[in-house]
Amino acid sequence: MMNCIFCRIIARESPARIIHEDDQLVVFHDIHPQAPVHLLVVPKKHLSRIQDMQPEDGELLGHLIFTARQTAEKQGLNQNGYRLVINNGRHGGQAVFHLHLHLLGGRPMHWPPG
Repeated sequence: MMNCIFCRIIARESPARIIHEDDQLVVFHDIHPQAPVHLLVVPKKHLSRIQDMQPEDGELLGHLIFTARQTAEKQGLNQNGYRLVINNGRHGGQAVFHLHLHLLGGRPMHWPPG
């Protein structure tokens, strides 16, 4: 899916401020941050949205969440907290159709979010 900006970032064909990478995912700074810390946790496997997940992708989603937790700790967000968000579909606010998790922190979050 090389029309996908996240696939191009993973392939190093588009720039990004990557702060973590392993064999399953990358973590990089959002180019339009909504909080002092706004990172994206993106699987290397292209899944357009949650509905495209298969049972075998459950472990991948768990790895995304665990990596977000570790990243939040490294960013100093554990004491005051942070928010994890997965937008799903147009009405869910998804702008890039490659499943990803937002890690937001560094300021108080409000509810409802939008």
